[in-house]
Amino acid sequence: MQLSLCLSKPAQHLKNPIMAASGSGSIMWFRKGLRIHDNPALDYASKGSDFVYPVFVIDPHYMEPDPKAFSPGSRLAGLNRIRFLLESLVDLDTSLKKLGSRLLILKGEPGQVLIRCLKEWGVKKLCFEYDTDPHYQALDIRVKEYASAAGIEVFSPVSHTLFNPADIIQRNGGKPPLTYQSFLKLAGQPSWASSPLLTSISSLPPVGDVGSCEISEVPTIKDLGYGDIEQEWIPFRGGESEALKRLKESISDKEWVANFEKPKGNPSAFVKPATTVLSPYLKFGCLSSRYFYQCLQDVYKNVQKHTSPPVSLAGQLLWRDFFYTVAFGTPNFDRMEGNKLCKQIPWNDDDELLAAWREARTGYPWIDAIMVQLRKWGWMHHLARHSVACFLTRGDLFLHWERGRDVFERLLIDSDWAINNGNWLWLSCSSFFYQYNRIYSPISFGKKYDPNGDYIRHFLPVLKDMPKEYIYEPWTAPPGIQRKAKCIIGRDYPKPVVYHDSASKECKRKLAEAYALNQKLNGQLSQEDLDNLRRKLEQDEDIEPKIRRQRQKVGHLT
Repeated sequence: MQLSLCLSKPAQHLKNPIMAASGSGSIMWFRKGLRIHDNPALDYASKGSDFVYPVFVIDPHYMEPDPKAFSPGSRLAGLNRIRFLLESLVDLDTSLKKLGSRLLILKGEPGQVLIRCLKEWGVKKLCFEYDTDPHYQALDIRVKEYASAAGIEVFSPVSHTLFNPADIIQRNGGKPPLTYQSFLKLAGQPSWASSPLLTSISSLPPVGDVGSCEISEVPTIKDLGYGDIEQEWIPFRGGESEALKRLKESISDKEWVANFEKPKGNPSAFVKPATTVLSPYLKFGCLSSRYFYQCLQDVYKNVQKHTSPPVSLAGQLLWRDFFYTVAFGTPNFDRMEGNKLCKQIPWNDDDELLAAWREARTGYPWIDAIMVQLRKWGWMHHLARHSVACFLTRGDLFLHWERGRDVFERLLIDSDWAINNGNWLWLSCSSFFYQYNRIYSPISFGKKYDPNGDYIRHFLPVLKDMPKEYIYEPWTAPPGIQRKAKCIIGRDYPKPVVYHDSASKECKRKLAEAYALNQKLNGQLSQEDLDNLRRKLEQDEDIEPKIRRQRQKVGHLT
């Protein structure tokens, strides 16, 4: 599909009439915040304006197919997340039309497109939700500089999070709080918490004349160039309407809300997930985190007792704000190098092991089933995420957390820059959490929740007839059992890429040495220090089997 900016030809015919603009106008620039309820930028754009232009820019880097990517999708996002975004845009457009407006879809590099619109439409105000992601920070500076020079008012309120991360950092002397509890003390109660939020709008000013800008409807997957690609059935549909419906269903069970306690919950539950599954709606702003928070407070007021942060549902929203704040205040938060919060660890670099993990070929059914669910649904339970992240990094494969982060960033429909990076730092014991001896077993952890292996049977049908005694360790099944189950290990399903007991011991040994060196050098490790440590760890790895063989020989002689 040809992506373009404003073209010098008449605007194409639109279903909704567009008024000739002669009074004051505003642009409402949607990026996240794809909702009508609790949208202060939209509310401000409509106040005192004769015309409002609700705009969304289709960025080719985010949307266009990339044939080189390891899964269907663009260079930056998997197809599931693109589909979820398009559904959210269709829903937003439907809501805007009910209010006498519509969503204007433009195509091209967002900064260039917005500046062209500001020039052409002669608006007095530019409104958009504030975004802390580095990508949007850089983009917004460009657009705001142009708008300010042109005398256009810019209104960019914080409404994607409960708190303004910059305010929290300022209260902490210019540094982000590095523990959840210190964050809570600094944050206190949100300033807006006791005031009613604007949750509905009765009407909006009409859209003004778009001049020579080419406006389109929300594209389909096919329009974007994906052809007739066969898509898996996915139980999560994008959009504000679906978000509010899910929220209503979740909070209607007051006892469940009051007793919610993370990290408890069944990661193997897939018919009815053990959480709200509101994370993708929060990620795209289809659901306001502030409105969600107020709804939870209303439930808590009407029950005798309830759980509290960090384990409560409200506590999960506060965790989200914690990661947003730390990420916003930490340079290079999304990498190990140059990140002062991150332990410097000489992770292994093995493309074959990475591919086996990513493509559900590790030989550990619990791990592989989770990775299949990720690829098919774009979502899995938080404890399932913990399991596969631990396995890739500090538990078994000792691969770099950045490599796993990239896979999650592409495939998750709720992929969120601050939270995704924060969780990988945590789960790899690179930051926030340092008890590297506590490992999620790729065998016993899943078995605790699902002894029959129903989750594995669903996502790995090749193992559907494997007896439950062997479903978590199919390589231990006798040949006769494997034949009866029509699943020969090494042919129909892979053998384990590593053996957990020995691999996890190696990981612990390497992390112990890396931690010791980080402490000795106060975290200031050079690339040379890391290379030297990596060589030492590899030499020790070679020596260890020889020592074991020597001991066995001595034991045999005595």
